[in-house]
Amino acid sequence: MAKIYVVDREGTEHELEAELGWSLMEIIREAGLPIEAACGGCCACATCHVYVEPEWFARLPEPEEEEQMMLDEAFEVKDTSRLSCQIKMTEELDGIRVTLAPEF
Repeated sequence: MAKIYVVDREGTEHELEAELGWSLMEIIREAGLPIEAACGGCCACATCHVYVEPEWFARLPEPEEEEQMMLDEAFEVKDTSRLSCQIKMTEELDGIRVTLAPEF
């Protein structure tokens, strides 16, 4: 099974089993980490905002316009910001590392 690595808001890294085809948001939420995901993955909020490690960010497809609009509304956006609900787990992403963005 694939893995993702998630750094929580306290700086602790978690190694999570990752089901292929699930979004990173679903994987993080299923593991019980504190990700709100208020819209349930519909790309209608930014409560699943994460920072993707730079070496992984370049491997992701470009964000769709909907996601970019939601990121424009998010707090503390960085160059490697993405909505985790919009990143589908694939074999190519095995080992991806992300950090949960601050909550507001």
